[in-house]
Amino acid sequence: MFRTAVVFRTTVVLILAGLFPANVFAADTVLTLQEAVQEALAKNPAIRAGAHAVAAQRAKVPQVKALPDPSLSIGWAGNAQPFSVQTGDPSSYRSVSAMQMLPFPGKRSLRGQMATKEADATQWDVEAVRRRVTADVKAAYYDYWYSDKAIRTAQQNRELLVKLSQIAEARYRVGKAIQTDVLRSQVEISMLLQKLTTLEQQRATAQARLNALMARQPDLPLPPAADIGTQTALNYSLDDLCKLGRANDPEYQRLQKMVERNQLAVSLAQKDSLPDLSVGYMYQQRPTMPDMHGLTFTVNLPIFHKSKQREEVKQATEERLSAASARDNRQNELYFELKQNYLAAKASETLLKLYAQGVVPQSSLALESSMSAYQVGTVDFLTVLGNFSTVLNYQTDYFRELANYQTALARMEALTGTDFGNEQPVTGRNDKEHSNGSH
Repeated sequence: MFRTAVVFRTTVVLILAGLFPANVFAADTVLTLQEAVQEALAKNPAIRAGAHAVAAQRAKVPQVKALPDPSLSIGWAGNAQPFSVQTGDPSSYRSVSAMQMLPFPGKRSLRGQMATKEADATQWDVEAVRRRVTADVKAAYYDYWYSDKAIRTAQQNRELLVKLSQIAEARYRVGKAIQTDVLRSQVEISMLLQKLTTLEQQRATAQARLNALMARQPDLPLPPAADIGTQTALNYSLDDLCKLGRANDPEYQRLQKMVERNQLAVSLAQKDSLPDLSVGYMYQQRPTMPDMHGLTFTVNLPIFHKSKQREEVKQATEERLSAASARDNRQNELYFELKQNYLAAKASETLLKLYAQGVVPQSSLALESSMSAYQVGTVDFLTVLGNFSTVLNYQTDYFRELANYQTALARMEALTGTDFGNEQPVTGRNDKEHSNGSH
């Protein structure tokens, strides 16, 4: 029986070594969160696509503000031969004419402002992609970090479990313990192997997610995640976060720009009832007669106002109301998302304090005490195993809650445009370009 136990334990150690090989990277090589975020932002194709979309919208502004292209006409009247006139016929002529349409004052300016608002809305779309990518990278990074920490913790506890199994064998050898204790320790080793396998699968999934976000091959090896250290402080109340969210949430701001754009569309639709002016100049060359010059002034008559211009105003008004309702709905969703993540962060914060200040130290002391007591026969083996499982679970739960806490903060950072670590805006918008486009 002793040989079987030793062989079993040796086999488990070899299996663990095969499933969880040593890291191929140097001991001091780690992947930092900042490196992962920067690489993802630099390589993400959606961000590049959005930047091109913004540039395209900006290029639209001068187009809609420009005057319509003038028209030039060349003609003749007389013979069928091109530019041939009939001698002696005063109605025969050669002519050149030009026409320029001048929109009613204010229309071109409104069209330019509308195009600017559309470009501003597209800019917020790009910002939304940047923040979503950043938050996704942080979430994947924290999952990757947690898996690393949980695997290391489980491997360290494996050594403790092997030691505990040796104590049970030694006590069984001298008749102070029962065979069940030895077998139960072997079962615990198998259960730990199962836990390590699950953690390794979670680590591989987080690694693949990080690689995908950084535009790398999914199975590319990554160095261990750098230690995230202490938890980032959340120095904002929920009301503060809601105010920041309303001022900086990309989706809310995009919809606000569309409300402003549609309000300008209402003003433009109202001005469409006012006539545009076309100015034309004509020069006629007549044989044996003096040349003639002429000017033409033309205005369009909005006689179909009820079925055209009035309906245009109605359409623009409905679009403005629709955008305003969508913006208000986004505000409700924003407040819910902030509260959801805020409550999650606060719950994790409370659990972290409980684990760090009470549960983990106390359970570790309880395990040490029960192991000492088991060696002298004052407690049973099941008590020791129970304490061991408690310590392992609480240690990994601590890392899980820290990852959950940091992930909740990352989601709120994306919604509020604030880096809680630096308490600085994280917006990636071109503020100079944005301010220029708002005039």
